Amino acid sequence: MRISRRDVLGSAAAAATLAAARRARAETPTIKIGVLGDQSGPYRDFSGPVSVACARQAIADFGAGAKGMSVEVLVGDHQNKPDIGAGIARQWFDQDGVDLILDVPNSGVALAVSGVAREKNKVFMVSGAGTADLTGPQCTPNTCHMSYDTWMLAHATGGAMVKAGGDTWFFITADYAFGHALQRDTATFVKAAGGKVLGNVETPFPGTTDFSSFLLQAQSSGAKVIGLANAGADTINCIKQAAEFGVTRTAKIAGLLVYISDVHSLGLQTAQGLVLSATFYWDLNDRTRALTKRLKPNTNGQCPGMSQAGAYASALHYLKAAADMGVARAKASGRDTVARMKALPMDDDVFGRGVIREDGLAIHPAYLFEVKAPAESKGPWDYYKVLATVPAEQAFKPLAETGCPLVHV
Repeated sequence: MRISRRDVLGSAAAAATLAAARRARAETPTIKIGVLGDQSGPYRDFSGPVSVACARQAIADFGAGAKGMSVEVLVGDHQNKPDIGAGIARQWFDQDGVDLILDVPNSGVALAVSGVAREKNKVFMVSGAGTADLTGPQCTPNTCHMSYDTWMLAHATGGAMVKAGGDTWFFITADYAFGHALQRDTATFVKAAGGKVLGNVETPFPGTTDFSSFLLQAQSSGAKVIGLANAGADTINCIKQAAEFGVTRTAKIAGLLVYISDVHSLGLQTAQGLVLSATFYWDLNDRTRALTKRLKPNTNGQCPGMSQAGAYASALHYLKAAADMGVARAKASGRDTVARMKALPMDDDVFGRGVIREDGLAIHPAYLFEVKAPAESKGPWDYYKVLATVPAEQAFKPLAETGCPLVHV
């Protein structure tokens, strides 16, 4: 075999490039990303291992290695307890050198972690928790809220239900920060549209599995709509038990936060006709389908929901900012990194184009979906049809109304 001078030079150039990349990785500090989720409890199905897979996929899609960046992923389980979540965050920041924490379903945990991130000047990008207070009265220069919030859910789902004639409501509310915020925001929209709230009941979280007495109390109120201000296993159990006890014959169930994993657990026979809002659906467009195809080998075939996909968007946008400003500088100051992320436009396979606002809220379109009937579905995970698209500028609370002390308007 003859080897030409061009082959030799080409091989030498390739070897030099590889060696340079290795030297760059050796000289560049390692970025550490902590995925802090529910790995074992009622929110596991819309957080858990799929959120971890989404974060890892973002690192791969960004091409960190080829850019000379070393990225490590740590995984934690907050067990839906704010003290445990804050403790893990503190250990990660103080002892393990973590730069970014993402995911974090459970608003109580998220508010606690947000405080720790501010104290330690690190970055927190939450995609799993919903309370709008994260970018409202309790906003910080270190936190970004990526996928959805309670205002968006209330505006899209609550507003649509009232317009459809559901003008009297009773809430079944998970008794912690998320449930309270979701009930508060939805009730505001119901009343503004001329509707009435006839009552509510708060259910212990976590730990409630039997919702029969709460559902019958809601039914006896005579409300046209029973609003479920809860999530995950609680929402699934409420919807199943409402059907079993015949509650759905006299009232419409409004799942104010419903994930595709919930619909998968319920089955289309039970979930059909349910109206919900979300900012991501795997079959929404070519980009969401392509992302899901890349993810599925690492998710046991599960399609991601909007919180899990938000972990992908979070990690990707952070890495873009770190590359833009330099890894060492990004690691030195979480506030500076969040400021850079706000300055850079977002563009990813989850939400498409968007921005992170002054208050830390990611702004992108939201969608109103209806769950398909079994006969309409073409196969596994083909569950939604789009009823309406809410433009980015209308999907979230106006900046001047957030109450975030970072906002100057």
